Amino acid sequence: QVQLLESGGGLVQAGGSLRLSCAASGRISRINDMGWFRQAPGKQRELVARITSGGSTNYLDSLKGRFTISRDVAQKTVYLQMNTLKPEDTAVYYCNAQIIRAGSVYWNEYWGQGTQVTVSS
Repeated sequence: QVQLLESGGGLVQAGGSLRLSCAASGRISRINDMGWFRQAPGKQRELVARITSGGSTNYLDSLKGRFTISRDVAQKTVYLQMNTLKPEDTAVYYCNAQIIRAGSVYWNEYWGQGTQVTVSS
């Protein structure tokens, strides 16, 4: 079974930092783009950052300069370094990946279980 396992969330004071990790596991042939989304209470899920298999990145404009996405292709892991956190960053953060399962020719979208990030003022 292919799955994405997230870790690294928690409670932090404003101005602090957290690093989220997401590791893909299972019978995987290829992983294309990986990324992070977040969803705050009462709001729609939004894209935070994405990174391609070649290392190209894209960020939510309001987060540029504070958040950094990276990946270890060999380890099938994507990271999100979050610095200078603000209370408005409080949300459940979800890992996302485009994956071809072993034995398949089709891309499928997978999601992590979500990890809570809470930033106190």
